[in-house]
Amino acid sequence: MVSLAAEERRAWLLQRLSALQRVSLAEAASELGVSEMTVRRDLDGLELGGTIRRVRGGAMYTGPVSFHGREQSQAAEKATIAEKLLPLVPTSGMIALDSSTTMHQLAQRISGSGDLTVVTNGMLTFQALQERPGLTAVLTGGAADRRSDSLVGPVTTGFVSRVHFSAFFASAASLDERGCHESTLEEAEVKRAIARASERVLIGVHSEKLGSVSVAHAVDIDEIDTLATELAPNARDLAAFRRLVSDLR
Repeated sequence: MVSLAAEERRAWLLQRLSALQRVSLAEAASELGVSEMTVRRDLDGLELGGTIRRVRGGAMYTGPVSFHGREQSQAAEKATIAEKLLPLVPTSGMIALDSSTTMHQLAQRISGSGDLTVVTNGMLTFQALQERPGLTAVLTGGAADRRSDSLVGPVTTGFVSRVHFSAFFASAASLDERGCHESTLEEAEVKRAIARASERVLIGVHSEKLGSVSVAHAVDIDEIDTLATELAPNARDLAAFRRLVSDLR
């Protein structure tokens, strides 16, 4: 797991990159009082969150990666995560899916053989759920965020706060001992609202996102019921999250 000192360094790096768009290894190491190797490792972790890009001698701020850009990254691992979560999708009732590419993979696998309503703020995920017998897809409404092909804002959060979900299936830009984080404030607000309206919260993330931090905190660790990664539940990298992965195979 990432230490508290590392979390503080990464938060500082994100703030500096957001403000200045670029930071050098030498400058950051001097400001933080650590080695350039330490800063390089911190930047490598932040790059996995999709808001920065490592360049020669430092890093530059890129903002959130597009849906199609994320969809092509680690596709096989995302498929594995979706397969693990699929048996946990109920056949009836109402659930929510976020706008992530991992949950888009899950949406493509839901058979719709019962009487299930799926609410999502992901425009492409909504499309993937169309014309399934026994399944009703609902798009939340809200302002379109073309950075993520999702719907966000007060209309979105207002809608989901008035609905009760049996389960919320979501991914995250990063996950540490505090919980899930997102690359935009708007997406974090939507996920926070859905989590509060849900009986269970099931998170699916690539293991490389564990221990890293992104721009905005979304869901507290105590709100998460299940964590799925591409790793086996007994993998060493999941030791800190053992409670959340114990029921997955």
